[in-house]
Amino acid sequence: WGGATRAAPPQMQPRLDLQPAAGCLVLITVCFQIICVFLLINNIVLHIIITAERDLIKSYKNTVEEFNQTINSLQDNHTDLMTEKHQLQNNFNSLSQKKQELETRVTFLSKGLKKEALTHVFMLLFLFFWSDSRQYCRDRGADLVIINTEEKQVSLCECLLMNEMWIGLSDREQEGIMKWVDNSTLKQGFWLKGEPNNHNNEDCIELNYNRRLPGWSTLNNWNDLPCFEKKRGICEK
Repeated sequence: WGGATRAAPPQMQPRLDLQPAAGCLVLITVCFQIICVFLLINNIVLHIIITAERDLIKSYKNTVEEFNQTINSLQDNHTDLMTEKHQLQNNFNSLSQKKQELETRVTFLSKGLKKEALTHVFMLLFLFFWSDSRQYCRDRGADLVIINTEEKQVSLCECLLMNEMWIGLSDREQEGIMKWVDNSTLKQGFWLKGEPNNHNNEDCIELNYNRRLPGWSTLNNWNDLPCFEKKRGICEK
């Protein structure tokens, strides 16, 4: 025994401690779950916000469309009202002109005039250029008046008491050659003193009722004027 070698005791294997690793895994799992919950909440909130914004945009678009429809409706109503206004204005102008014509004829009758030449004469209520006055007359089956007798000239002066009125005489075609609207040449004129003088291209003729003019009389009151001046006219059917 004394000389025998004593065997060494068996060595113990080191023990692995699994406690810390398990704790870290649990902590990671919990953190991951918290992150997932946070992301879920974030997604829910974003969904709510996006849905609310989408609904707001849709509501805004609907409001804009309704507003545009309202504007279009108001514009249509405005157009209709303006059209109606113009129609009423035209009707009023037409009635006013007819009233003027009737008043002119009543004036003839009330004065007891036996002027058969004036039975179809009427004044224009509105101011026009000479050519527009003529067209206005022609649209009503008439023309600017032709004055070819002293009787007719005097009768017009007695009944039509406007200051200045176009008659159907001009030298627009050829300077110095006065012609009536029926293309007949003037044979007898009833001019103011010094007229016609063709001052400033005066080619159209008016009756001037300003009795204060030098030499004015019922047989001396014609005057030449530029055709683009606006005057009332005397029509004759």
